[in-house]
Amino acid sequence: MLDQLQRLPDDPILGLVAQAAADHNPQKVDLTIGIYMDENGLCPVFDAVQRAQQQLVAAESTKAYLPAVGDAAFNQGIQQLLFGEDSALLADGRVSSIQTPGGCGAVRIGAEILQAAKPGNRVWISDPTWPVHIPLVGSVGLQFSKYRYYDPATHGVNFEAMVEDLKGVARGEIVLLHGCCHNPSGADLTLAQWSVIADMAESQGFIPFIDIAYQGMGDGLEEDAAGLRLLAQRLPEMVIAASCSKNLGLYRERTGAAVFLCQHADNAQALVSQAKVAARKVYSMPPAHGALLAGKVLSTPELTALWHEELAGVRARINGLRGALSETLGAATNRDFSFIQREKGMFSFLGLSPEQCQRLRAEHSVYLLDSSRINVAGVNGANIDNLATAVAQVCKEG
Repeated sequence: MLDQLQRLPDDPILGLVAQAAADHNPQKVDLTIGIYMDENGLCPVFDAVQRAQQQLVAAESTKAYLPAVGDAAFNQGIQQLLFGEDSALLADGRVSSIQTPGGCGAVRIGAEILQAAKPGNRVWISDPTWPVHIPLVGSVGLQFSKYRYYDPATHGVNFEAMVEDLKGVARGEIVLLHGCCHNPSGADLTLAQWSVIADMAESQGFIPFIDIAYQGMGDGLEEDAAGLRLLAQRLPEMVIAASCSKNLGLYRERTGAAVFLCQHADNAQALVSQAKVAARKVYSMPPAHGALLAGKVLSTPELTALWHEELAGVRARINGLRGALSETLGAATNRDFSFIQREKGMFSFLGLSPEQCQRLRAEHSVYLLDSSRINVAGVNGANIDNLATAVAQVCKEG
């Protein structure tokens, strides 16, 4: 029976990661996978996380399962991070959450809850979006429509088209929104645009499903949550998928949370019970290590302060790279790349054709997706000139 199964192609992004790893060109530039890397090309461990880990290892006396909802300190910390420590929504008990295996697990559990509430419901997803949204959400039986979001001509949000498309969302349907640092475009909504979306959600009765995987990587922890908090103040219900992979560097620890905003405290607890049943079917029990680390960082004032300082450094480096990349590419190609500096987070489209991207890989060992999406954090002082020279060459040759 099993010998009838055919080999499937690699995930497009992971396939390019493997291709880049096998390339021994000392001048290669790998801008593929969405992982923060420092100036030396390494994905660093935050000092705050290192200290939390030392404390955890010294005090840990068991490897028993965590509770089904996960670590209490982690859940409380994530809720406060999203809504603010003094949020009336938290005080009123309208928010609940369950720890998940990374942001992917959070998206999947959120989708399970939405499917349970209304089987076969429609989810509206931005065009473009993170590719894994489709299989994670679609695997539970939800249906899809797309709304226009990114305009390649302006390298920004096509908000008029977005609004026009979202006028077609029916009452009770779901709109998936990127909380900040849009993946893959880096083009974010302004707070005024978030307010328009809130108006539409109120009048049309649709429910936001917010994926916020990069809080703190754009303008700051508070600033990056501003759109989410605006919606939360005005709407009765919302589902959120949060991740600690990026802002705490816990990629391999798979640390995330599915968070629910409900009309009443009783509803919030009902959602947790539903989420525990959904989790039992998907992965049974949550992984411990990353959540215990995150919970300790978020609940220990000294570690929290250290983490804030380190995250500010990461954010400053990314924003600095955007400025440097914009200037260097512009000078090398005589084209306008100023849009890179206006974007937020780790990703950007360079605006190259698939053929040009393929030539960058084949002829210059510059690895990026065929869409021309790059991980800005993969740029550093040692490779930025090689990158600009290669881009200039393929642009010159058409």
